Amino acid sequence: MIARRSTLGRAIAASGLVAFASGCATFDIGDNVSWTNEEVVNFTDGGLELARTDAEREARTRAAAQLLAEPLGRDEAVRLALLNSPAIQTMLADNWAAGADAAQSGRIPNPVFAFERLATDDDAEVEIERLFAFGLLDVLTVPFKQRIAARRIERSKLQLAAGVVDRVTEVRQAWVEAVAAQQTLTYVEQVRESAAVTAEMARRMEAVGNFSRLARVRQQIFYANATAELAVARHQARAMRERLARLLGLDDTQVGQLVLPEQLPELPERPIQPAEIAETLNERRLDVRMARAELEAAGSARGLGRLTTFIDIEAGYRTATVFTRDEGDGGALEPGADVGSESESASGYELELEIPLFDWGGMQRAGLDARSLAAANAYAGTLRSVGSSMRESYSAYRTGFDVARHYREEILPLIETISEENVLQYNGMLIGVFELLADSRSAIEAVMAAIDAQAQFWSAEAALQASMTGRPMMATVAATGGQVTAPIYTLELLGDATM
Repeated sequence: MIARRSTLGRAIAASGLVAFASGCATFDIGDNVSWTNEEVVNFTDGGLELARTDAEREARTRAAAQLLAEPLGRDEAVRLALLNSPAIQTMLADNWAAGADAAQSGRIPNPVFAFERLATDDDAEVEIERLFAFGLLDVLTVPFKQRIAARRIERSKLQLAAGVVDRVTEVRQAWVEAVAAQQTLTYVEQVRESAAVTAEMARRMEAVGNFSRLARVRQQIFYANATAELAVARHQARAMRERLARLLGLDDTQVGQLVLPEQLPELPERPIQPAEIAETLNERRLDVRMARAELEAAGSARGLGRLTTFIDIEAGYRTATVFTRDEGDGGALEPGADVGSESESASGYELELEIPLFDWGGMQRAGLDARSLAAANAYAGTLRSVGSSMRESYSAYRTGFDVARHYREEILPLIETISEENVLQYNGMLIGVFELLADSRSAIEAVMAAIDAQAQFWSAEAALQASMTGRPMMATVAATGGQVTAPIYTLELLGDATM
């Protein structure tokens, strides 16, 4: 009988060891980084890396210095952020930790070895017990745990890609805002210079009696307002520049080296067409895949919980040896002694069952059911909102493109024509210098409005690229500061029929 128990115990122990060895899930952050570089190559251009050593960090610092040696374009700003930003490195390290936790959840807990020695007061009898135990349910549920761990690791990949898309989009939009603010500051300075010339001329003309006090005060008010607007524009340019510097992870020295282009890029020759947008409405989108991963993980956890919330089982293999000393022998008895002593050994197995007497796990199962239901509804909601968010993003993008093009092709040429005609009239002494200066101020205001429209387009373009990948971002297209008197192009918005 003892032999049969011993054989059964060894079999259980062996099966536990085999299951433990086969249940080791692994995770490598390098795989996640490589996958992200391939999946969202339009955002990383293969430049996403986790710096782990001082040598790697020094190499990245040198590469960042090379980028800062030239005026920083939008693509270069993204590369600089990937190289230099501690926030991106933090995101990678956090993803590493999340992936390691996910892999750990798919592993079997280590078995337990217990050693026990019991002896009488005079050491006449010594009993030694040895126990090797492991969770039987931990072994039986290894396939479930491995599937859950694999889904959690897959979810960590999607989360990393989504985080990178969000961060790169923020950098792109911040770069646009910084360049636009700097470009606007240049024109505001021109407005103030024009106002200063006008105010000084009005003061001198009033002094010789050729200008009324009221007219001079009006020119002085315009100069005062231009001075206030210049102070605001300087702060706005500084604020946008500092925001970009934070996203790029620049230190004080690097901020001093940062040089931005003098103006925003020109508009593309043609906008993205609705058919190109419709191609992105598929199951490969990050938001859809993340919602599906959440649903699958919740379903797997719910299936595992159906078993583990009812009962828990511990299995073990136990051996016991009793040493007895003959009467008259002296000295303490130790295991292995064979002079004047006898020993008796026994072995067997044991099972420990958790009795669901007070808690049947009903609330745990209810929570798992609720999370599974929530994940299912979140997945359905994501699928339903894809088309709507894309239409809104495309509307902002196309509106921004049409308005910016309208300024470039309609309003600015008209303003230029008016300026040329006013110069001719001034040369012919048909209008005075104040009328000419007022026209110059109107032209500068129109240019500032065109800059604003151009900046809104590029911000909307960055948001659209993120939305096409599966990270919906809304872009606001607000009215510009200039006066638009010509009719704007009819906007070609993405309609339901194209979906």
